[in-house]
Amino acid sequence: MGDTLYKVDRNGELTTSLASKLPELTNNGLTVTISLRDDIFFHDGTKFDGEAMAFTIQRFMNIGTLNYILSGRIKSIDVPEKYKIRLNLSRPSSSINGLLTSINLTPVSPKSYANHKNKFLNDNFIGTGPYKLDNFSPQQKQLKRFNLYWSTPAQNNGISFISLSNSSALFGALINGEIDVLLSNSIQEDQRKYLNTMSKKGEIVEGRGSALEIGYLTFRTNAPPFNKPIIRKAILHSLDRNLISKRVSYGLRKPLRSLVPPDINILAKSSWPKYNPYITKKLLTKAGFCNGEQLNIPLTFRSNVPADKLLALTWQAQVQRDFSECLKLSLNGVESTTIYRQLSKGAYQAVMLDWRGSYPDPEAYLSPLLSCERINRNVCEQGEAVISGSFWTDPLMENALKRSEELHGRKRLEALNKVEKIASNGGAYLPIWLLSPRAWAQKYISKPEFDSNGHLLLSRLKNINK
Repeated sequence: MGDTLYKVDRNGELTTSLASKLPELTNNGLTVTISLRDDIFFHDGTKFDGEAMAFTIQRFMNIGTLNYILSGRIKSIDVPEKYKIRLNLSRPSSSINGLLTSINLTPVSPKSYANHKNKFLNDNFIGTGPYKLDNFSPQQKQLKRFNLYWSTPAQNNGISFISLSNSSALFGALINGEIDVLLSNSIQEDQRKYLNTMSKKGEIVEGRGSALEIGYLTFRTNAPPFNKPIIRKAILHSLDRNLISKRVSYGLRKPLRSLVPPDINILAKSSWPKYNPYITKKLLTKAGFCNGEQLNIPLTFRSNVPADKLLALTWQAQVQRDFSECLKLSLNGVESTTIYRQLSKGAYQAVMLDWRGSYPDPEAYLSPLLSCERINRNVCEQGEAVISGSFWTDPLMENALKRSEELHGRKRLEALNKVEKIASNGGAYLPIWLLSPRAWAQKYISKPEFDSNGHLLLSRLKNINK
């Protein structure tokens, strides 16, 4: 229903969308000037221009749920011409190009949002995209093709976007022909495997995007037992990723030893330790366990995410097999919205989560987990590391993360790799696997396609029998 200023093509290059030119950086990188197209209409019939883009960015800075991605980077916004905006940055930012591709900065109509400058409009959306919202309910959203769309029109008349209550309902709806396309990373792993097999047989059509979603564990480091580095290091070596991937996802979720997906960092290295039961036992013994005393770790997983429960059970069995005299996992299933609400309060010692960056850039994965505004030795007292539930930081890492914003190209990627290396030594997170978005369609529907941000391109779906 909306567009971004820029997009990233398959070669990783920045291309224009609502913008008419690539961004111009002046004043030592502190000023970003963006020229806009002059032929775009919002769904309410008003024109898109610089004032509308400035309105949107300011609104997101004020009330956006994910407004931390700006991280205080934008000091002010000017509109020097009708179809031009100027971002005045508080510091040089080499990730600004990636940020300008984020759907979080999708423009909305100042006219329709005049009474919602500082509050949400939850049951409506007035953007510039190929579809406009025709009807909204928690269970169903009806999208209709927008006939004044400025670019390639949608290849279908509209989309009925339906939310179903559980994995079995989603799976059954596709198998029984009740829906045309299924998009879900939350279906059960055996169902995912079944659909993958059906697609190989030509019974349905499968589309897959770039692997941009990571699954990981967060350890609360400002309280026992994970306030001790030796415990964190022991646990980092305790998880058999290959076994987890095979048993839980039949190999469809790839093992991962990084917080950054390899697809968006050509210099990416597997910074986190490999599975090594010898090192785990040695460290736990040194910490006072294994000789008649077990370390009991409460592991929290999202009860409404099928893969989480399977992962927790598999790891629990693996720990029992490998470390029965040293380590025990006690499982605790909690609904995901409760976990997200309580994470920053330090409610969980170890919790399973996933993350996909707001735009395809290493910084969009590292900053939301690692950045910290107020540091007390290795404890973060305010910042994203608090919100993520780890409460861990390192002054050297924080400085390296900030310095990376002043670098470009290979030097920047090398600096971000250094950030991740420090983070792996800190051991506040344990990356587990990497997930590609998938969509399955009936044979009469065209193959689902994804953009560089991992979003399904609804406007390209069409009935190929017509």
